[in-house]
Amino acid sequence: MQLKTMPKKKPLSAGRAPLFLFLCQMISALDVPLDPKLLDDLVQPPTITQQSPKDYIIDPRENIVIQCEAKGKPPPSFSWTRNGTHFDIDKDPLVTMKPGSGTLVINIMSEGKAETYEGVYQCTARNERGAAVSNNIVVRPSRSPLWTKERLEPIILRSGQSLVLPCRPPIGLPPAIIFWMDNSFQRLPQSERVSQGLNGDLYFSNVLPEDTREDYICYARFNHTQTIQQKQPISLKVISAKSSKERPPTFLTPEGNESHKEELRGNVLSLECIAEGLPTPVIYWIKEDGTLPVNRTFYRNFKKTLQIIHVSEADSGNYQCIAKNALGAVHHTISVTVKAAPYWIVAPHNLVLSPGENGTLICRANGNPKPRISWLTNGVPVEIALDDPSRKIDGDTIMFSNVQESSSAVYQCNASNKYGYLLANAFVNVLAEPPRILTSANTLYQVIANRPALLDCAFFGSPMPTIEWFKGTKGSALHEDIYVLHDNGTLEIPVAQKDSTGTYTCVARNKLGMAKNEVHLEIKDPTRFIKQPEYAVVQRGSKVSFECKVKHDHTLIPTILWLKDNGELPNDERFSVDKDHLVVSDVKDEDGGTYTCAANTTLDSVSASAVLRVVAPTPTPAPIYDVPNPPFDLELTNQLDKSVQLTWTPGDDNNSPITKFIIEYEDAMHEAGLWRHQAEVSGTQTTAQLKLSPYVNYSFRVMAENSIGRSVPSEASEQYLTKAAEPDQNPTAVEGLGTEPDNLVITWKPLNGFQSNGPGLQYKVSWRQKDGDDEWTSVVVANVSKYIVSGTPTFVPYLIKVQALNDVGFAPEPAAVMGHSGEDLPMVAPGNVRVSVVNSTLAEAHWDPVPPKSVRGHLQGYRIYYWKAQSSSKRNRRHIEKKILTFQGSKTHGMLPGLQPYSHYVLNVRVVNGKGEGPASADRGFHTPEGVPSAPSSLKIVNPTLDSLTLEWDPPSHPNGILTEYILKYQPINSTHELGPLVDLKIPANKTRWTLKNLNFSTRYKFYFYAQTSVGSGSQITEEAITTVDEGKKAGILPPDVGAGKAMASRQVDIATQGWFIGLMCAVALLILILLIVCFIRRNKGGKYPVKEKEDAHADPEIQPMKEDDGTFGEYSDAEDHKPLKKGSRTPSDRTVKKEDSDDSLVDYGEGVNGQFNEDGSFIGQYSGKKEKEPAEGNESSEAPSPVNAMNSFV
Repeated sequence: MQLKTMPKKKPLSAGRAPLFLFLCQMISALDVPLDPKLLDDLVQPPTITQQSPKDYIIDPRENIVIQCEAKGKPPPSFSWTRNGTHFDIDKDPLVTMKPGSGTLVINIMSEGKAETYEGVYQCTARNERGAAVSNNIVVRPSRSPLWTKERLEPIILRSGQSLVLPCRPPIGLPPAIIFWMDNSFQRLPQSERVSQGLNGDLYFSNVLPEDTREDYICYARFNHTQTIQQKQPISLKVISAKSSKERPPTFLTPEGNESHKEELRGNVLSLECIAEGLPTPVIYWIKEDGTLPVNRTFYRNFKKTLQIIHVSEADSGNYQCIAKNALGAVHHTISVTVKAAPYWIVAPHNLVLSPGENGTLICRANGNPKPRISWLTNGVPVEIALDDPSRKIDGDTIMFSNVQESSSAVYQCNASNKYGYLLANAFVNVLAEPPRILTSANTLYQVIANRPALLDCAFFGSPMPTIEWFKGTKGSALHEDIYVLHDNGTLEIPVAQKDSTGTYTCVARNKLGMAKNEVHLEIKDPTRFIKQPEYAVVQRGSKVSFECKVKHDHTLIPTILWLKDNGELPNDERFSVDKDHLVVSDVKDEDGGTYTCAANTTLDSVSASAVLRVVAPTPTPAPIYDVPNPPFDLELTNQLDKSVQLTWTPGDDNNSPITKFIIEYEDAMHEAGLWRHQAEVSGTQTTAQLKLSPYVNYSFRVMAENSIGRSVPSEASEQYLTKAAEPDQNPTAVEGLGTEPDNLVITWKPLNGFQSNGPGLQYKVSWRQKDGDDEWTSVVVANVSKYIVSGTPTFVPYLIKVQALNDVGFAPEPAAVMGHSGEDLPMVAPGNVRVSVVNSTLAEAHWDPVPPKSVRGHLQGYRIYYWKAQSSSKRNRRHIEKKILTFQGSKTHGMLPGLQPYSHYVLNVRVVNGKGEGPASADRGFHTPEGVPSAPSSLKIVNPTLDSLTLEWDPPSHPNGILTEYILKYQPINSTHELGPLVDLKIPANKTRWTLKNLNFSTRYKFYFYAQTSVGSGSQITEEAITTVDEGKKAGILPPDVGAGKAMASRQVDIATQGWFIGLMCAVALLILILLIVCFIRRNKGGKYPVKEKEDAHADPEIQPMKEDDGTFGEYSDAEDHKPLKKGSRTPSDRTVKKEDSDDSLVDYGEGVNGQFNEDGSFIGQYSGKKEKEPAEGNESSEAPSPVNAMNSFV
């Protein structure tokens, strides 16, 4: 495999892109770029790494050191030749070789002379893979000879004449540096008129009297030995002439009109023309048939010397110098020829090949004249070296085919002409080596976002490895167009983005193996301005502040530099710089200008400028107050597994300081679009350390709040997906309840996506019997909320655990909860059921508890079924209605309320669990004692006569025992609304009709009727009726009092046609009208007046029972329309019936309803009242009416 350096790059193809490691250097550098660790175990032929220069001039006062360093594996041994023959250093006690090196040290400080060791030296470095040789090193001691002594006569000239003061220094090694000074070691002044030539002579174009002096001294400095030699001083005396004759220029050097100059390629070409004349000539340079090369041409010595650096063959040609003064001009042509010592076109490169491969060594050089190419192998000319069948030489090329390990050698290419030579070593190393990556592992690259990133992967292998790059731990080979793969293994990301951050893996493969290396790339945020200086117009004498706030990557520390008009700030205490501001106090007119803020980090830099204009004072506008502008530039840093630092830039506070920042987050993975509260920080903070949950794709936004209100939310930050972790909590609400006798249903409240902490959420469900010694049984289920265990015994306690897990691991061990397998119906009925009768409507049942094991479930209680027994005939006609009472828990007795007196009841008891009821106990019957009856079902008064009334009734619907008799009470009601004496009458229980005789004619009676058992009296029913005037007219049944409900007007004597009655009615009407007017007026003023005084009504105090709730008489039904009536008056102890209290307004007495007036002025008619719902059983009776409404006739 060849080791080359090729700068070309190519995009990464869709297939595998083979990469070739070209670890090569030109042999002139004498270095092969192999990692030191690689050299430790890699066999390598010798390579010369350091050697003394070809022309090595030494200081004869110091020891001679001739360098020769080489590397190879195994380490090479060294030998030397001197003047072409072997140099045996062991025979010369003054010569030693440094350990582990080929460098010679010749100790001439103690004895010996440097001249003894002059000669041509060559070093050879050799190991089992070949031999490398150094250049021929010509060693010569430096020389700094003295001037020969001579007597110099003083020089006397007339003013205006030309002069050349010769220097002629002794020939030294290396050549001396010449300069002219006086006795005080002060350099003599030079100018266009007086200057030093390249040969060291001092030229005067014309002399002047001020040139007179006796100490013109030429000095020669030999730098190698740090010595200076001086010539004898020259004395010059210039005699002033009254007038000097002017003359045109002539050349002092070079002589004649033409000359020739030869120079070697790459050197500096120096051409010189010095002229004399009066006045002093000026020199010009041109190139015939061409132009002087730009950027390589320089003028020295007042344009008397033309220099062209890095001269090449193209610079050959004729150069012309022109000397000109006022009297004429003179020309001189210098013909320049550029020759060339050999130089490389293609230098041979080291070859690393695997057995059976082919390769080529090319040694191509050029020069003028054309150099001769010769090859050596291991320092021996190939013509006389051992023959190698894999090698074929063709001029400047050696071709290798089917190489073997024996083909390893070091080849030398020598290119030479008369001006010099080139010698290059290049080895052929036949190796079978697996790939090795030379780039340091875990190298960290830091790049600014949106700039190129270059990731190195230097590698070695034989045969040549192929290279692939991967991103991340599970990524595929990088094939996208955004990557560029260089031939040296470097991966280039032309435009690195934030998502380019990560770990990249370089993989090198050949048939012998594979090697890989990880490097890390961090993309840093660019430095940019959050606040930059803004154009400012300020008043003279005021203060101005330029703000320069940069946002930078938190790992880079910027330096801020302020400039004014691209220069340093004035050194004035009025200018002050703090962290983010440049403040100029007491502004003056000269402070106006451009101010620049420059921010620099180790990776980038930015700058921004603003202009300051100083003006006269202007009025200041009133501030505007508003909610803050939203924060911006949200950035996530310090991204850890369970925390992140959020940084933001506050928006403008709009003249009301920000009091706090509210941070919200969105989980784009589990609850996209839903923002939840994360944290709040004070208004002075711009960073917050946020606690995170695993496996959540976070985005954050920030709102600012001031005294005015809250800003709109900021733009969302970049998303940050936290790493997955094992769940940190387990499901809640774990229960175990069976739905069937042979199963256990385990349920739980599953974790939500936010709580899952990672992908692959599952649950480990474990169970075992609580009272047994069984091991835990476990099963892992998907993300569900229920698991059914089948085949369990009936109602057995179990210990249950539900543990969350995901792809990362398990949640903490959960606590066990207790559950039960499924229930079954109880097996045993309660025993020893007995009943105790408390009274006619209440009984108490007792029973013995069932054995706990027979319950086969959670004991919920005992349930009593009871019903009223009926005869077989009734049972056929009507379904038996059973009542149910449930007694919670383990109670063994319970009360049975609401029983019907004088009835036979049957009951049984059952035990109840979660599954249902068990079997019923044996039926147990009991009797309730007699009670008071209900009211008679109906009461009607029929066949009224002048002195008799007939009553018909239906027995009570609920006799509640054996009826002993009926009680009838009645009393008359006269025209003064008073009740007459109360008459009691007992009627046999077998009667349903009774006629009252010897009653007053045309008299209203009120009747009270109820039944009795041996226990007592039942509820009463009331009715009213009127005896007739004569036999031809029937009595009517009067309605009850208004307090008892709505009533109808009864039949009465027709007196409407009587005259006295008509007059009386008119008077009453007039009186009523006056009362209405007065009442209306008083009512508008807030008063309320009764129509009449409340009247007392007489009643029999012995009438019982009254209603149990309020002591009033019950309602009764009208015999004709059976309309329910409202409750009436209470019965006081003074035997009067009193009307219920009312507001006594006309409205309350049914204002607007048709009514009639009696002759005594009493109001008769209807009261308005609500109808109440008709009783379901029909055993309620009406209360006694008020005498006011009861009177319906005039006696």
